[in-house]
Amino acid sequence: MLAYLAKYFEFERLSTNWRTEILAGLTTFVTMAYIVFVNPSILRDAGMPIAAVTAATCLCAGFSSILMGAFARYPIAMAPGMGLNAYFAYTVVKGMGVPWQTALGAVFLSGLAFLVLTVAGLRQLIIRAIPHELYAAIAVGIGLFIAFVGLRNAGLVVASPATFVTLGNLRAPQALLAIFGLAVMLILHVRRVPGAILLSILASTLVALAVGLVSWSSAGQGLNALAGTAFQLNIPAALKLGVLDIVFVFLFVDLFDNLGTLLAVTKEAGLARPGEEVPRLRRILLTDSISTMVGSLIGTSTVVSYVESTAGVAAGGRSGATAIFTGVLFLLALPLSAIAGLIPPGATAPALILVGALMMSNAAEIPWGKPVASIPAFLTILAVPFTFSIATGLSIGFIASALLRLVTGPKREDWLLYVLAILCLFRFAYLSAG
Repeated sequence: MLAYLAKYFEFERLSTNWRTEILAGLTTFVTMAYIVFVNPSILRDAGMPIAAVTAATCLCAGFSSILMGAFARYPIAMAPGMGLNAYFAYTVVKGMGVPWQTALGAVFLSGLAFLVLTVAGLRQLIIRAIPHELYAAIAVGIGLFIAFVGLRNAGLVVASPATFVTLGNLRAPQALLAIFGLAVMLILHVRRVPGAILLSILASTLVALAVGLVSWSSAGQGLNALAGTAFQLNIPAALKLGVLDIVFVFLFVDLFDNLGTLLAVTKEAGLARPGEEVPRLRRILLTDSISTMVGSLIGTSTVVSYVESTAGVAAGGRSGATAIFTGVLFLLALPLSAIAGLIPPGATAPALILVGALMMSNAAEIPWGKPVASIPAFLTILAVPFTFSIATGLSIGFIASALLRLVTGPKREDWLLYVLAILCLFRFAYLSAG
C-alpha cells in the first residue's frame, strides 16, 4: 500500500520520502496553526459563535488540505483566508448590515461560481488576463487592511473626529497585551523560531489569564460545537440580497490568493519553471472551489491556499503527502474549540499586524519605474485600507490599468481586462445609485 502511494505521489521523481513528507507537513501546520485562533476571533465580530467557528476552521482546513494533497498532489495547505475573513466580518456583516447566515450563503454562491468558471475554463482565462502587478498590489492592500484591523482590535489606533484615526490609549490592558504579544512575536519571527505566531498567541493568553484579563470558560467541545454554524447559511436570502459586489471580491481575491501562493510554492519546490503552465492547475482550482463551498456549509469564510506552505517545502516537502499530513493535524486540533473563548483580542491582534507586514514583500514585484503598471498598483494599494473595501481597491485597479493600457497602445490580448474594467464601472454606478 505504501509503495503504491509513494508511486502515486511520485516520490522517486521528486526525490522525497515518507519521513521528509511527514516532517514537512508538521512544519507547515506549526507555521499556520495560528489560523485556528485568529479566524474565530475575526468572525466572532460578525456575531458568529466562536466555538463553532473554531471547530469549523479546524475541520475545513483539514478537509481542504487533504483534498489538495490527494487530488491535486501539491504540498499546499488550505484554510479560511486572512483578508477575506476580515472582509466577511467587517465589510459585509458589520459594514453592510448583512446577517452572517446570508454572508455564508454568498460565500457558497461564490464557490459555486468558482466551480462553474473553472469547469468552463474561464477562471484560468481570467487568471492570465490580469496584469501581474495587480496581483502584487492587492496582496499589499490586503496586508495593510488586516494590519489596520489588528491595530484597531488592540486599541492601538482609535477613531478621531478631527483626524479620522489617532493613537489609542497605550496604557489600556488590551493595548499593553497586544504590545507585549507583538514584541514576542517579532523576536521569535526574526530568530526564525517555527510557529512564532502561534507561540506568541499562547504566551499572550497565559499573561492575560495571569493578570485577570480573561477567565476560564469552556466554549464547547470539538465537533459538538459545530451545530452553531453548520448548515446555517441562507442561500435564498443571499440571492435576494443581490450578491454581485460580494461575489466580486470573493472571486477575485481568491483568484489572487491561490495564484500567488501557487507561484510561491511551485517556485520554492522547483515544481514548475518560469513561463511554463503549472501542472494540474485545473485540479488545484477545483479543490479551491469545492473547499470554499464546504467551508460555507460548515460555517466559515472563503478557503484559500496558504503561503505558509512554503515553510513545509523548505523542510523538504514536495508532494501532496505534505498537505495531507498538515490536514490530519488540523483535524486532530478539533478539541481546541473548547478553549477558543479564552483568546483575547489583544493576543490575536499582533498576528494580524505581522501577517500584514509580511504581505508587504509583494510590493517588490511591482515595476515602480513603469507608470502604466505602477500607478494602477498604487491606487489599488491606497484604496483598500482607506475605503475599508477590498472590492473598491480591485475595481479602481482594473479601471486604471485598462485606461492606461488603452491610451498607451491597446493590445488584443488585453480584451478581457477591458471587460473587467467596464464591469467595475457598472459596479460603481450601481453603488452610487444605491
